[in-house]
Amino acid sequence: MAGRDGSTSHDRTPGAFPPPSRRRVLRLAGGGLALAALSVGTVGCEEDAVEVEEPGSAGGDATKGGGEGSGDGGGEKGQAPKPLWTKPTSAETYGNNDELVAAGGVVIASGSPLAALDAATGEQKWSLPGGAVPGAPLLLGKDTLYLASSDYDGSVIGYAPASGKETWRSRLGKEYRQPQPIAVDEEQVYVVAEILEKDGSSRTNVIAALNSTTGRIAWKQQRDVGTEQNGIHAAVRGRHLVYTDFKKNLTVRDTASGGQMWTHKTTKTNYGFFTVHQDLVIVPQGNALQAFNLADGKEKWSLEASDGALFREPAALEEILYVADSARTMWAVDPRTGKQLWKSEALADAGLQVPRQYVKAGDTLYGATDLDKQGGIIAIAARTGAVRWTFNDKTGDYHAWLVATDGKHVFALHGKKLHALPA
Repeated sequence: MAGRDGSTSHDRTPGAFPPPSRRRVLRLAGGGLALAALSVGTVGCEEDAVEVEEPGSAGGDATKGGGEGSGDGGGEKGQAPKPLWTKPTSAETYGNNDELVAAGGVVIASGSPLAALDAATGEQKWSLPGGAVPGAPLLLGKDTLYLASSDYDGSVIGYAPASGKETWRSRLGKEYRQPQPIAVDEEQVYVVAEILEKDGSSRTNVIAALNSTTGRIAWKQQRDVGTEQNGIHAAVRGRHLVYTDFKKNLTVRDTASGGQMWTHKTTKTNYGFFTVHQDLVIVPQGNALQAFNLADGKEKWSLEASDGALFREPAALEEILYVADSARTMWAVDPRTGKQLWKSEALADAGLQVPRQYVKAGDTLYGATDLDKQGGIIAIAARTGAVRWTFNDKTGDYHAWLVATDGKHVFALHGKKLHALPA
């Protein structure tokens, strides 16, 4: 993802891909496992508004970032806005993008206890003493927050985000251990769980669909020997459940039966990340960005990065695909065709890290980077790729930044500090 691959903001060598950072090792190990807590020093929160002028970029005009009424959430003269509020949290995150969510007027960071803070004020609305299972996602769907049970009793539980009240519960059965929700649609919650042997060990796992109304098991399919329960990223589109895992597999299953439709191998540089747009799944594969048809796995289009650079995590937001590469070039692409809409060198020009997660509010794209020094939350003009401002709390915390939005606020989580910025 230091970047997500361990590169620093001073490493501009195209295609450079150093060994994984300490943070990445924790994240890759953390999916579904309760890892030993790491001690970090407590540092006071000090907001840092970094002024960044918007450089020119292909495909649109460049203006100075962010005065009042500019629609980018910035303060005067292109500075980052001051937080509306900053609160300490019990966050226990591993850098996964689904460990910070906003819904029902609250924002929730994965931790123990699991606390929901009022989006407008930062005041606590409710908490769950057991908290979230470390490394497991906070999964939102059907106005419900789905969690793996912190009691490790084989349950998956649904809660109302606004109130924290339990609204749904399901169990796979005693022969399965540690079920984790990975995706949800209008009818089903999809989970992965270990299959228990007679001696209490587990060498295989199962993927299953639970009815999101009754909690009954709709189907379950044993996965191939050698596949892992951890490190899964998943999405649902229509009849297609798409997911990746640590074994570098991209797999699509039929949501009606659970039958496997097709699978492809991904590269060692991918780390399981992809995005879905309509009937396509879009995957970074080294210096290529490839789009495959969900129905049959056939390649629809491919885009190549320049100068041997490697594509990072993509995001399809409001009909546009955003992605950066290891040379810190930012791309906007038509996700249907792979046609480039614009390409910007603004991140490299400003000496900033490459974002590993994106959300969009209005005409601004907000990117969250990995480590602290040359990163944080970066506000990017969605129509040009120009950098408007960056926000960094200067704590020096080694955790990756996470970002979420409810359309009115941009929530930035860094270690144990949660900031709310105006969108």
